[in-house]
Amino acid sequence: MTEIVTAAMLVIGDEILSGRTKDKNIGHLADMMTAIGIDLKEVRIVPDEEDEIIAAVNAVRARYTYVFTTGGIGPTHDDITADSVAKAFGVPCEYDAKAYALLEASYAARGIEYTEARKRMARMPRGADLIDNPVSVAPGFRIGNVHVMAGVPSIFQAMLDNVVPTLKTGTKMLSATVHCPFGEGLVGGPLGEIQKAHPDTIIGSYPKYGDGKFWTELVVRARSQEALDAARADVEAMVAGFAAKAS
Repeated sequence: MTEIVTAAMLVIGDEILSGRTKDKNIGHLADMMTAIGIDLKEVRIVPDEEDEIIAAVNAVRARYTYVFTTGGIGPTHDDITADSVAKAFGVPCEYDAKAYALLEASYAARGIEYTEARKRMARMPRGADLIDNPVSVAPGFRIGNVHVMAGVPSIFQAMLDNVVPTLKTGTKMLSATVHCPFGEGLVGGPLGEIQKAHPDTIIGSYPKYGDGKFWTELVVRARSQEALDAARADVEAMVAGFAAKAS
């Protein structure tokens, strides 16, 4: 039996929805999840609105094995992710003693005042575990199956590197690519029949254009080599059949 582990991502921030900031974290998370056998099934972009964050967190944490959030854990008034996640879990949002001490020591070492705004970065839901931040010290946190991390790409990536070893991983998805010199309009019908004949696979069709010609990249995905090979053989036979008719 293969084990399927799933994940969802919540990208939190008005700046993403307005276009002022271009997200760079979705692709990185997708790459990392694929590499370790976790299926990233859904990504939502959520505004800096408490009710929206709470609703999104509760929706996806009940549906998927893991949830990853980015953004909204900084020192300013609109950084409301910690408060919103706490409310989603029905627990207080309060200063975490370890996070508070880490930040206090970091600012003291640099001769920087530990202001009330900076202290906000030590607030998190009661009972949460810290996610280390080797870049700028201010930690993320995990509560239940929800991992809350920074939106700055370099910090998010560093935090994720610390999270990955703690995750349960599933059976990795295998893939094979078949080049098809014909357009989707020609192969779409037969390809659908092949998909029906191989329900344990996922067959994707990706149209391409180059040198004045349309062609298609066909990608077969499966969790077992046997299923992958069987579906790929049928796809290759289909392409060969169209090639023979065209010659």
